[in-house]
Parts: sequence; structure tokens; C-alpha cells
Amino acid sequence: MSTRPFRRPARRNGPELPHGEITLQEPPVVPEVQPAGFRSLGMILPSLLMTGGFMFMMMSNSLRGPMGMVMLVMMGGGMLAMAVFQMTMTGGNRKQQINGDRRDYFRYLSQTRAQVRQYAAEQRDALAWRHPDPESLWSLAMTSRLWERRPTHPDFGEIRVGTGAQRLAVRMTPLDTKPVEDLEPVCAKALRRFIKAYTTVPDQPVALCLPGFAHVRISGDRDVARGMVRAMLAQLATFHAPDELRLALCVGAEEAGQWEWAKWLPHAKHATDVDVAGPVRLFGTTLEEVERLLGGEFAGRSRFDDDAQPSREEPFVVVVCDGGVIPPGARLTVAGYRNAVLVDFDGRGLADGDNVLNLEVSATDVEMIEKDHVGREVRTRLAAPDHLDLPRLRTLARIMARHATKVTGEQPASGLSAVLDLPDLLDIPDLDTFDPRARWESRSPADRLRVPIGVAADGSPIELDIKESAEGGMGPHGMLIGATGSGKSELLRTLVLALAATHSSETLNFVLVDFKGGATFVGLDRLPHVSALITNLADEAALVDRMQTTLQGELVRRQELLRSAGNFTSARDYEKARAQGAELDPLPTLFVVVDEFSELIAANPEFIQLFVMIGRLGRSLAVHLLLASQRLEDGRIHQLEGHLSYRIGLRTFSAMESRAVIGVPDAYELPGDPGNGYLRSSVTSITRFRAAYVSGPHRVRSTGLHREVIASQVVAFTAGAAAPAVPAPRPPSDPAPDESTDTGTTVLHALVERLVDQGPPAHQVWMSPLEDAPTLDDVLPPLLPDPEHGLRPIDAGRQGYLRVPVGLIDKPFEQVRDLLVVDLAGVGGHVGVAGGPQSGKSTLLRSLVCGLALTHSPRQVQFYCLDFGGGSLAGLTGLPHIGGVAGRHEPERVGRTVAEVRSILIERERRCAELGIHGRDAYRQAQADGRIPEDRFGDVFLVVDGWFVLRQEFEPAEEMARDIAARGLNYGVHVMITMGRWSELHMSMRDKIGTRLELRLGDPVESGIDLRAAAQVPRRPGHGLTDAKLHFLGALPRIDGVQSAEGLTAATEHLVSAVADNWTGERAAAVRTLPASLPMAELPAPQGARIALGVDEDQLAPVWHDFRLMPHLTVLGDTESGKTNMLRLIAHSIVASHTPAQARIMAVDYRRQLFDDVPAEYRLGYSVSPDSTRDTAAEALAGLRPRVPGPDITPEQLRARDWWSGPSLYVLVDDYELLAGPDNPLAHLIPLLPQGGDIGLHVVVARAAAGAMRLSMDPLLRRIQELNTPDVALSCPPTEGPLLGNIKPRPLPPGRALLCTRRGGRLIQTALVPGPVVPAGADR
Repeated sequence: MSTRPFRRPARRNGPELPHGEITLQEPPVVPEVQPAGFRSLGMILPSLLMTGGFMFMMMSNSLRGPMGMVMLVMMGGGMLAMAVFQMTMTGGNRKQQINGDRRDYFRYLSQTRAQVRQYAAEQRDALAWRHPDPESLWSLAMTSRLWERRPTHPDFGEIRVGTGAQRLAVRMTPLDTKPVEDLEPVCAKALRRFIKAYTTVPDQPVALCLPGFAHVRISGDRDVARGMVRAMLAQLATFHAPDELRLALCVGAEEAGQWEWAKWLPHAKHATDVDVAGPVRLFGTTLEEVERLLGGEFAGRSRFDDDAQPSREEPFVVVVCDGGVIPPGARLTVAGYRNAVLVDFDGRGLADGDNVLNLEVSATDVEMIEKDHVGREVRTRLAAPDHLDLPRLRTLARIMARHATKVTGEQPASGLSAVLDLPDLLDIPDLDTFDPRARWESRSPADRLRVPIGVAADGSPIELDIKESAEGGMGPHGMLIGATGSGKSELLRTLVLALAATHSSETLNFVLVDFKGGATFVGLDRLPHVSALITNLADEAALVDRMQTTLQGELVRRQELLRSAGNFTSARDYEKARAQGAELDPLPTLFVVVDEFSELIAANPEFIQLFVMIGRLGRSLAVHLLLASQRLEDGRIHQLEGHLSYRIGLRTFSAMESRAVIGVPDAYELPGDPGNGYLRSSVTSITRFRAAYVSGPHRVRSTGLHREVIASQVVAFTAGAAAPAVPAPRPPSDPAPDESTDTGTTVLHALVERLVDQGPPAHQVWMSPLEDAPTLDDVLPPLLPDPEHGLRPIDAGRQGYLRVPVGLIDKPFEQVRDLLVVDLAGVGGHVGVAGGPQSGKSTLLRSLVCGLALTHSPRQVQFYCLDFGGGSLAGLTGLPHIGGVAGRHEPERVGRTVAEVRSILIERERRCAELGIHGRDAYRQAQADGRIPEDRFGDVFLVVDGWFVLRQEFEPAEEMARDIAARGLNYGVHVMITMGRWSELHMSMRDKIGTRLELRLGDPVESGIDLRAAAQVPRRPGHGLTDAKLHFLGALPRIDGVQSAEGLTAATEHLVSAVADNWTGERAAAVRTLPASLPMAELPAPQGARIALGVDEDQLAPVWHDFRLMPHLTVLGDTESGKTNMLRLIAHSIVASHTPAQARIMAVDYRRQLFDDVPAEYRLGYSVSPDSTRDTAAEALAGLRPRVPGPDITPEQLRARDWWSGPSLYVLVDDYELLAGPDNPLAHLIPLLPQGGDIGLHVVVARAAAGAMRLSMDPLLRRIQELNTPDVALSCPPTEGPLLGNIKPRPLPPGRALLCTRRGGRLIQTALVPGPVVPAGADR
């Protein structure tokens, strides 16, 4: 018959017997009788005297009538009644006092009775636990209480024989009282009845200590006696291990059937000898045969000694003799054997001796028979006998038959020196066939969260129970301290694996934290119980705060779960309701194990508050905490000290540290072997143990043998012995049955393999940090072509207008990853992305643009881009949504792009005012209704990748962009910008950015969200912070599902092509730019003194110069930049809009380039030298001076300019630098310049850019600039200093110019003059 080893767990503590004493209060004393004669007389006599005097007075007054007689009778009667009442009051007071004392004493006895009954109930529970009913032993044998008693326990060999009255365990001691005759009789009788009723407890187990006797002789009714002895043997076999207690039976042939059941008991089998049926059964027909079966060790024992203690080397032996042959003078009947007892049914008469017990058994009584000093029998009733029938015995014996005769895995005093594998400790014979689910289902509720972690010095398992003390555990929180090499990490692995092997993932989950290294819990992440495995926190400081947030979120989640499920106050109540059938999800206990917690707290002192929170709330939320470290720093954990109920101390670095952990210095003196330690489960309980091992090699026991080797035969399994079978020879190549082979793996990995997929996966408390960037097709629904909208996600409208996901947000508090959705429809319409170099700004910006392009059609959104970030936006040019992309090398195109967007804004403002439309939503509706057919734009986005470049090099464009940000959202015009830090934004613009995405900054101090959170952003592209201080990872602008930045350019091109190929409608309107050449014919005709110079960049509208309002004009530019062309343009415009009688031209042209452009009839003079210039200027001056208004000119005349007549004079000066100097021939015109508009004098000066700063000091030019004269600045080196209005000059293509005023400047394209001039009125 095959058996399996049995691992005996630590003995469970049952209910304890009450102890102490109750001191009873003495009954009250009868009060003494007090004579009241004189006292009563003293009270009555004055009344009599007063009454007599009154009567005498009345009689003396001759009141002798009927009324007087009535008064006398009434006074006499009252006096008599008063006397009687006074006499009776004395006796009534004494009776009231007796009744009151009696009532108080009865109340006291009633209260004491309730207390005594409680003690009696506790005594019944304790005795029922220690000595249960024999009929219930079969169920007890299937629990952890099987074979719980050990030789060192005081109740070893103590067995129940029946039930009877037992003295109350709590002693009742009445006080010394007065003589009985002085006590109140009713109370005294009540006290006697109370003591008689409650000093004994009826129907309690009566036990017999077998090791105290060498010979027990039983007489009386043989059948009843057998039933009682069978019950005794059943108790012995149930509570004692077979290698510590042996049963041998000496039975006759007729009685063998009564004891055949014992053959199944492991206790009745030989330890080493076997036959074909297994171990030899200890059955014999004679006492000599039984002694021979017990072997030489038994025969060599000394005589009986009641002080001897059994052990595994010398187990206690019980020999039952029923019908067997007992030879005369047998040693068992005379001197006996040490640690042995003979139970004899066949004795004759009373057996003599101090170690002999004589029992007589009847159907109702078990009596002990003794002889007094004169030889007379003295009988003492012990109990009513127990009885156990044969069917129940066979069931009990078969339950124990599956266990081997030796209790494996237990070590004697050397248990601390052996290395013990965890499977042996958990009673797992073979890991390869281990069924976790069966183990989980077989565990009782009392075993929840209780597992063995090692063995004690006596070999008994040491169990760690992390339940809270209210549930009989040691927890819920604890601490483990062990120096380097003490086995701390191995013990943590052992504990986690032991709990996982004995608990389902629906019952228990783990959060495993290793502050550094991560080697402690390697391989355990595959367990279905693991909710989080957090390692290497020392290397990534950001993970520490993330873990703290995660655990805080789990506590809040559990609180909300209890509240929403029905306002449960604790997880225990929740589980009770679930066990009673409530439809609730499992709420497993969460066991948080933190390794190297001291270093964690040293690096992050605020983390102690989280541990304190778990310590405070963990009991009600089923969250348990175990903190492990190499050292203990009391100063850091003093707030947590009161929450740590159990302590495990392995070898420590110092005795002081040991004392701080377990209260004694012993942990410092532990051996150097790993795994030795102390478990302090309470203030007074400290246990030495050796931890089990899980990192050792896993060995598989060989079970296969060749069939021809198996030489056993099928035989009847009887109590009698059989001849031993001869084993067939085994081939040398076959392993022996007890051999094992190394599998090349560890116990940990083998056990984890058996546990994988054996339960529902645990709720994931810890989501792994964001590592691999998602792609746009990861964050968007599946993309499909749409005939109306092009390539777009399924149900794109459900996302919302201008709402687009661009990445993932890490929400450790909620324990989820959410989409980073940018909402641009409201106050978040402007987007700012800040980040240091190589932080992923451009990539995130492209993802945002591509996300909007994938979710909105080109009719809905348009983008106008400025690419200062390395050319990444240029790859999006093919999108039909893109109106243009301008780079840093295209300054005019940059300005034009911003101007185009601004013009859209201005036009929409105008339309809204005209149509009475308020708000962007109303404007969109008006567009949809067709009320604004001329507006072909949807929501327009100005995209600037590199705001700092725009601000530094394109200041006018930056000012326009700020203006767009300030006014645009109400009209569907948005701004998207990137920058290196938030401080690059102008102060007036920072509060306009409603959507902020902050990537990793060069310096966290520059953060506009939170500098502490910014310091924890990983130094990898795409990682950043949202406004809510949540970490995010931006998506990559690709839709091929490859989560990598490699090949991103090609992937973006693929995305652009896919969008473009699926769009058949109109593209976004391109940016209108200034033409490289603007023919003069494309300009509107001049309107008198109002001349069109070209077109501006903002509106591409004509730029007019009205000489009536601004009488003068200056032109500045390099060679071949278009200065002379500007003079020609003005000359042509004057000739085209004036007759010679209306306007004359004085040309100062030393290089003779304007000669053909000024017709002769319009020439006042054409000067090519200083002398001719001086003469012509003098002639002009003579004609202009009379026009100077005098005092008699009225304001009306001044406005009408009718006090003089003649043509206006236009002085066109080319290459002014050739005539500027001390002897400037035009210096005489300076006094007339301020009144030039009134007198018809207009001076146009063109000068070279070289030396412009020096030339600006010329009196004529300075005077012209003082008159707020515009300056047309063509191409000019930036080194020449600021221009008018503090505008920075820059190189420009020919004909391109900055029209500068004191209020600012704008870029224009001047018109190109073609051939000869055509006079006004001539045939064109």
C-alpha cells in the first residue's frame, strides 16, 4: 500500500481554560434587636402630660356638654393611637433592613452566577477542544490538528475515557464568616446552594494520563470495556504521531475481529520491517511475540519510570492484550518497560503496585478500584464510559492509513542546521504533479493568510499568520531586518511563494517593491497573484513618486469600492456579504512587500507618510505591509512603529540593532548561515527558526521502473504478518526508487510554473511606465477612406470637433493609461509645446497636425506653418490641409504666412460685425448654412515650430502672431507654437495658451507647470507633463503601427500620401506671397497726388502714398535694390496724373538715370552737378517763397490752398550721398520743408544704404525725418543700425522694401517701371 509523507504543522492554540479564583461575599448578618421601652416612653410621656393638662383646662372651664365629651374622646383616642404606632415602628424598621440586605445579596449572587456560567462555558469549550468526542475524531483527522501533540507537550498521552463531573477551573473561595446562627438564614442557604451548584461542571471529558502507569487492568462488561479502549486508542492515534507513539496488540483468535481495524493505523506498523503487504503490523497472539515484533530497542529499555519522556528514538508504546497469551512473570506485568504501558483485559483479581491502575467498566460507570491500608476495596466513580463502534474506527484508521509511519520534514534538536525546501514544508510531495486549485479549495478559513516559513529548533513548522490580531493572526503589518548574507531576500521569496501556493489570486494579491537591484523578486512577476512588481527605484527617482501615487490610489479605490458596494465599513464585512451570496466582485487581500525600505525612506523622507497611511487604513481595507531592509533606523520609522505588529530578525549588524528589532540582542549572535532568525509575534513571544529555501535545484524523483523489476504480488491485507517478498534484480541503468534527478531549474521556477494561469489575473495596481511611444493609429480608431471626408477614423464625429488624441497619459492614481486628448474647440484653442533640445517638440507638433488632418477634412481645418525646427514640418507639405510651410531661409514667406492668417482674422471680424454674428460656433453655423460663401476657410491654425526664432529674427511677424493669439479664438483662428522654455513667450501671450504640453526641459526650474514634477520627466523624447501634472508620452506621426522613431520620416511621408490620395476635394488655400516682380501696369492709376508705390505683404493690397498728407518721401537701399526705379515710379505717376500746369519735376540726378523718365515739359530743371543743382534750387526757391502763407491767410484758405497758383514742385533726388555735405546745394530748401504740403513742395530723396547712420545726421534728411516722413527701405545690411521706427534693416530682393514709419513698418513689393513715360492726356 502506497503512503505519502505527512508534514505536521505547528500546533494550533485552542481555547484556554479559565483560571483564577472568585472570592464570594459573605451573607449579611441578622441585625440585633434593640429594646425601645424607655425611648418610646420618653416620646409618649410628654404627649400624655400635655394632653392631660389640656383636658384639665377644658374641664375647668365647665365644658361639660356633648361637644366637650366628643373632644375628650378624640384626644384620648389620638393619644392611644400615637402610643401604639410608636411601639410598632421599632419592629418594622428592623424587618425593612433585613429585606434590603437580602435583596442586595441576591442581586450580587445573580451577577456572580452569570460570571461563573461564563467560566463554565469557557471550560467546556477548552475541554472539548483538548478532548473531543471520539465520534468526531474522523473529521478532526482531516485537519491540521492531526498528530498535533509532541513529547514535549504536557498533554502527551493524556486521553479521554468518558464524561463526568469536573470541578470548575476557577476556584470559588467564600470569606470567613460569623457564626452561622448570626447570618441571615435565607442568604446563607442561597450561598450554600450556589456553591454546591457551581463548583462542578457536569458532563465534562474525564482524561487519563497513560504515561503515568505501567499497567492498566480493565474488568467488568467486556463489550463496553472494548468500546472504551477502542475510543482511547482512536484518540492516541489521532493526536500522536506514529514515530512518537506505537500501538501493539496481543489478541486471541476469537477476539481478532474486534481489533482487525487497527491494521490500518500507521502507529501499529513496524518502523523498518516489511512484508509483501507493506510494513509489518504489530499484531501477535502472545505477549512474547509482541515483544519480539517491537524489536531489540524495546527489549533493551529499562524498567518503568513515570518521569521518563518519550522521543522519536524511544517512542511511547501501548500494548493491548485481549485474549492473548500472557506468560507467568512477563515483564510487562511486573516491572514494565520505560515509556510503555500494558492495557490488559485478561487479569484476574486486582493488580498490585504503585504504577498499576485497576478500572471496572459497566454500561454507565467507569470506576477506579483501590485498596485501603487494611486491604478493603475502595471504589471511585470516574465517568460514564466512552464508546466507539467498529465502522467509525475503520473510517478513522483508513483516513490515517495514507500517511507514512514517519513524519517527514521535521527535525529534532538539529532542525536549525538542516536546509529545508519549501515544497517539503508545504507538504508538496511532487512539484510536477502539484495541483494549486485543489490546495486552495482544501484550506479552511482559519488557515487564511497563514503559511509556514521555516522550522523551529524542535523541527516543528514556524508559521507566519499575517491576519490581524482580531482574527487570531500576528499582523496585519510587520518588519523584516537582516544583514547582508543573512538570507533576507530568500526569506521574502519563500514567504511570497508559500502564500501564492496556498491562496488563490481571488484571495490574495501582491505588490512587490525592490528599491534597488530588482533581483529579490525576479521571476515572481509571472504569478497571477502579482498586482505590481516595482524594481530599480533607486535608479529612476520618478518611479518613487509614481509608486507612492499608485498605492495611494489603490487605497482610495478600495474605499470607493466598499462605499459603492453598500457602505461596508471594512473588507471583512464585504467578504462576509459576498460569502452569503451577494453579487460582489472579489476583493483580495493586498500584501505589499517593500525591500530596502530604509534606503527608500532615506532618499524620500515623505514616503513614510504613505506607510503610515497603510498602517492606519490597512486593517479595514485588507492591505497588509511588510517592510524589509538590511538596517533599521529608528529615527526614520518612529511614526510607523505602532503599526508593525510582528517582527522578523535575521542576523543583524549589531546587538543594538537586534534589540531594536526583536527586543533582545540575540539576532546579532545568530550563525552566519543564511536563513537563521527570530520571529517575534508578540511582546512576549520570540521563536528561533530556520527559513525554508526556494532557490535550490529542483529534483524530480524517479518513478518509472521496468515492469519486470516489479516483483510484488497481490495479497490480502490482514493484521497478521506475511513473509517478506524478494525484490527482483534491477537493471543497473534504472534509477533506484528513492533516487532523484536534477532538472536544471530551481524550486522557485518550478513552483511558479505550476502556479501560472492557475487563477484569475490580479487587478493591476502598477501600470508599467510609458516606454514605447504609440503611433497615431494606436490612439485613433481604425482608419477607413470616406468619400466625403477622406481618410478618417471610424466614428470620428464621436470624438468631438477639434478634439484629437496625440498620445497617452499615465494616471497612476487611477491605475489606468488614458488618451492624451487635446481639445481645441474652446479655451484650449491655442497650443504651446515647451521642451529642451531633442525632447520631441517638432515630433509632437507634427503628431498634433497629422491627428487633426486625420480626424478633420481640409474644409474643416487648414494649417499655415513656420518651420524653424529643422525642417520637420516641410514633410507635411503634401497634406491637403496645409496652406503653406515657410522656413527660416524664407523671411518674406514667413512674414507673408503670418500676414495671411492675420488677414483671415481681420476679414472674419469684419464679416461678423456686418452680419451680427457672435462667437465662433455661430460663425461655423453660418458657414454651414451658406450665409458666408466667400469664406473658404474652416478653423485656421498658425503653426510655429520654434517661437524663439520668430521672436528674434522676425519681430514684425511675431507681433502679428501675438495679435492673432489675442483675438483669434473667437473667430476660429488658432496658434500652435513650440519653444525651448515658457519664458520665451511674451508676457502678454502666456495666458493666451490654453493647452500646454511641457516636454523635458533643459532646466526644470523653467517649468511653467511644476518644477518638481518637471525634474522627474524621463530624459527621452516625447515624455512630458500636462497642465494637470500628469506624465504623458506623445504619439509618433505614423500610421504603420511601428512604435519606433526609426524611419519616421518615411513613415510620415506615407501618412501624408495616404491622406492626400484619399482626398478629392479642394486643398487649403495657398499662402499668397509678394510677387518677385510687380509691373507698374498692375497697380491702380494714380489719383492726383495719391500714388500707388506697390502692394503690401499683409493684404496684398496697393500701398498708397498721398503727397498731400505726407509731402515728402525718402528711399534707402543698396546698389541694384530699386532706388532709382522708385524715383522713376514716382515720376511716371506724377506725369500720368498731372499736366505740366499742375506739376513740375526738379530732378537731381548726377548719374543721369532719370533723364528719359521726366518729359521736357515737366522739367523745372535737371541737375547733374552741384552748380546746376544750386542754380535750379535757387530758381525753385524764388518761386516758392511767395507761397509761404502770411499772417493774413485764414485757416479756410490754408485748407483750400487757394492763396497761390501754379504747379506743385516735385524734387526727385537720386544718389543723395553725392551732394550731401557742408556745401549742400539743397540746403536752402530746408526752411520750406515743414510747409511743403501747403506750398506745393514735395521732396523725394533716394540714398545708398552704405553709411546710412552717418548720413542720417545730414540737416536735410534729419529735417525730413522730423516731419514723420515715411522711409522706403529697400535691401539694406543689418549692420547699418535701426531704421525709422526702430525697425531692423535686412537684405531683400530687388524691388522688395520695408515701408517704415515711426509707428512701425511693413513689407511691400514696389512696382517695376517698364519703358518710357506717357504724359497725362496723351494717347496711351
